[in-house]
Amino acid sequence: MGLSFIFKKLALVAVTLTLTATSVAAQTQPGCESSCGNISIPYPFGTGDGCNISSNFFITCNTTFNPPKAFLTTSNIEILDISLDGYLRISNSIGYDCYNEVGLTSYSDMWLKLSKFPISYTRNKFTAIGCDTYAHVKDYLGDTYSTGCLTFCDNITNVMKGSCSGIGCCQTAIPKGVRSYQVTFGSSNNHSNVLSFNPCSYGFVVEDGAYNFSISDLYDENFRDKEFPMILDWTIGNQTCAEAKMDQENYACKENSDCIDPENGPGYLCKFSGYNCSCPDGFEGDGMRNGTGCSPKVVMPQHQSFSVAVVALGIGVGVLFSLVCLSWVYMGLRQRKLTAEKSENRQQNGGMLMREQLPKRAEMLTT
Repeated sequence: MGLSFIFKKLALVAVTLTLTATSVAAQTQPGCESSCGNISIPYPFGTGDGCNISSNFFITCNTTFNPPKAFLTTSNIEILDISLDGYLRISNSIGYDCYNEVGLTSYSDMWLKLSKFPISYTRNKFTAIGCDTYAHVKDYLGDTYSTGCLTFCDNITNVMKGSCSGIGCCQTAIPKGVRSYQVTFGSSNNHSNVLSFNPCSYGFVVEDGAYNFSISDLYDENFRDKEFPMILDWTIGNQTCAEAKMDQENYACKENSDCIDPENGPGYLCKFSGYNCSCPDGFEGDGMRNGTGCSPKVVMPQHQSFSVAVVALGIGVGVLFSLVCLSWVYMGLRQRKLTAEKSENRQQNGGMLMREQLPKRAEMLTT
């Protein structure tokens, strides 16, 4: 492994650590907890005085769980994820009513009330499950809205897995700006015709795409105990970006962030615009993983440059001299080999000539 490779790796680590530290510093107030268990807590949220922008953004970190769990303000609403794109993912329970041959056996009209953050109307669906079910979701605090869906089936063979089109499962959208809801149920025949495979009706608000309907949900007695993710939209304050910028002391969007007016206002969001990558001292390059990266700078004083040049020249002359010497030796050995071969040829040719001439002389003497 070469030294240049090691230096590049060290530079990459240094850049990564710098960016990580910058990211954390930009998203979490100094001296504040940046996470609770497995949940990151970016500003404007926080776990204590000076860590969150207001009481609505306070996060309770309950360390009696292992790992610790995060809850919204002082409620029992568990937070699963906080996104700087303006949404919270929370854990949500299920409403239900169940029957047997006698009648209603258990009932839970699930409700939720939020002081600040509305339920996202673009990221959630109200979902109902059952084969003799009217499911309604309405404003818990009044009659500002009411919606719902119907789902029926007289035989389990008619139900299709993964389909929420009204046979065993149905879904509908949530109105915009909803901060509270309550789930209620109705039934045509108290499930009397479908008790063998569907004794209960279920209703819940769930993140779009997070729930996949299964036929077993119709008769699973433990389904009522499940929880599903739901998305809340969050914004800062009640002002638009233009209004918030006029109050720079309380304006939350600082360096490396842009102000955005969200659809599900009022309030504004701070969108982080990125970071300028740079190499640490002693390295050069664009600092980008997919770019030139960071390489150690090679800075050499003039006297060292001259010394290196002299050494390089000496090495070059030495190599050239060695090549010349090797050439002379090679030529000398080759010349000796050729001389020996010529001498041997003369001896061989001379012997053959004498053998040819002796018989001829003998013939001349006899004649």
